[in-house]
Amino acid sequence: MTYEEPEDSTDVEHPSNASAQHPALAGWSTADERSFWGFHDDRYKPYLHFAYKQLGSDADAEDAADKTFDEIMNNWQRMLGMENLPGYAWSILKSRISDQRRKRDRQALPTDLSAFAAVVDGRDDFAAVHGRLQFAQAIEHLSERQRDAVILRFGLDLDTAAAAQLMGVAEATVRSFVRQARARLLQVLDIPSDDGKVRS
Repeated sequence: MTYEEPEDSTDVEHPSNASAQHPALAGWSTADERSFWGFHDDRYKPYLHFAYKQLGSDADAEDAADKTFDEIMNNWQRMLGMENLPGYAWSILKSRISDQRRKRDRQALPTDLSAFAAVVDGRDDFAAVHGRLQFAQAIEHLSERQRDAVILRFGLDLDTAAAAQLMGVAEATVRSFVRQARARLLQVLDIPSDDGKVRS
């Protein structure tokens, strides 16, 4: 799917000399600038919050989000022709988060486990009750996409549609990732499953 500018993006005010402040914008059409800033304003905050859940540092999260949009800006006109622009932008964010982890020599796991505790039994104190280390080790058994879906749904408290839009996937895919994550965690932690239902 191609990216469509948000309906209210024309109301977003940005510096009239944006091209001077951002050389990458030089020569852009007004439509391209509006579509970029609309995308930026629609996604900057959730990108920032997601990065924080992964990195546990305001400064590192901000750096990752800023570098993500620098790269998106540099490639925006090419990205406008992509079939899945949101998915490509999401992959850039994930790469910049990985860069921050390497820079700080951090493990490739979320610092906040509450989202994963919530997907297991609906309580954010689950990890504390069953052991943070054991729970963190269980999360290692999830795929990266499963972890992303759980953080967006239960860490950022986004609905399925919003999570899917950020990841550049279908809503059914997000629901599937969440179900798979829950089932895998229950299996690894050796916790009896209930009826298999989970908020998705």
